[in-house]
Amino acid sequence: MPRFFAMTSRGLVDVLADELKEIGMERVLKAPGGCFFDSNWAGCYRANLRLRTATRVVLPILDFPAYKPDELYNNIRKHDFTKYIGADATMAVDAVVKDCGLFKDQRFVAMKIKDAVVDQFREKFDVRPDVDAKNPDLQIVVRAMSNRFAVSIDTTGEPMFKRGYRTGVVPAHLKEHVAAGLVKMSEWKKDRTIVDPMCGSGTILIEAALMALEVAPGTLRRRFAFQRLTGFQKAEWERELEAAIAEEKEELPFKFYGYDVDREAIKIARENARKAGVDDVIEFERTAFETLDAPAEKGIMIVNPPFGERLLEKNEAIEVYKNLAFLLKQKFKGWEAYVLSGDPELSKAMKLKATRKFPVYNGTIECRLLKYEMF
Repeated sequence: MPRFFAMTSRGLVDVLADELKEIGMERVLKAPGGCFFDSNWAGCYRANLRLRTATRVVLPILDFPAYKPDELYNNIRKHDFTKYIGADATMAVDAVVKDCGLFKDQRFVAMKIKDAVVDQFREKFDVRPDVDAKNPDLQIVVRAMSNRFAVSIDTTGEPMFKRGYRTGVVPAHLKEHVAAGLVKMSEWKKDRTIVDPMCGSGTILIEAALMALEVAPGTLRRRFAFQRLTGFQKAEWERELEAAIAEEKEELPFKFYGYDVDREAIKIARENARKAGVDDVIEFERTAFETLDAPAEKGIMIVNPPFGERLLEKNEAIEVYKNLAFLLKQKFKGWEAYVLSGDPELSKAMKLKATRKFPVYNGTIECRLLKYEMF
């Protein structure tokens, strides 16, 4: 049985491991940057279709040390790449290299690997696949650190966080898989309303709504890389797709609420929700969060407040956090609040005691998702 690897962002590995188990994957093993799991190819299709916190699913094929270009070339030649695509197809190499001695330029690494693969095809078929960096039939994923090369076959294509519903974004927006991770960290049971008082382009609420309606995120996109590989099992894929669609709900007994003072942000959020097919369960309103009233007796607030890097912005951000704490104490008693903070000074300004702290990264920024119980 093949062993696959689901990639994710730092801070989301635990959540991803739980997701993999929920969709029936076996021997899930946490590792830096993601989780290994054992499955047949139908399970790979299911993982691409249903995972919310993964960015990519790959099939690891090689792991070796290399200190010289010839060693890299010869190790790549040990694996038969001709079994994945025809000679008339296209290919690309996605290489990331760190602390690898002579291999200082990842473009050189990608070129050397490409040459090894192309030479295989030329020797076997007397023709070679073309390189297509933007939309290849076969993408080879290479991650090298300290002269250790991990080589995989991409099964996803465009990253999984690109759901396809975003018509626009606002500054400091969350990627979709990170937003989904925040919702999952809240241990929300899909049974209560969620409020985002600074919703921006609406990503947190849209991801929550997709979860509540049991919409598999992969159903929003056109295709995956595995559909181009030789041996693609179309009947298995259609079975997985039909099963996912059959689980979708048409309505919910509650709604989600998003607020933002920025008119353009609310406009973008509404359009994003419409494209995701969840606009009927989310209400977006242009208003300052300081004026809000809780829309229900109990619920969950999940929010990614702004934070400033310059002094003036920092002072403004401190006021935002203070006002958020005042809002929670005065208007959201009985609620749970989850606040994503990238600066300890800002969270201290709230003068509330967090009952849990989850480390998570928003891009390259190390953050904490802080849980506050307003009971």
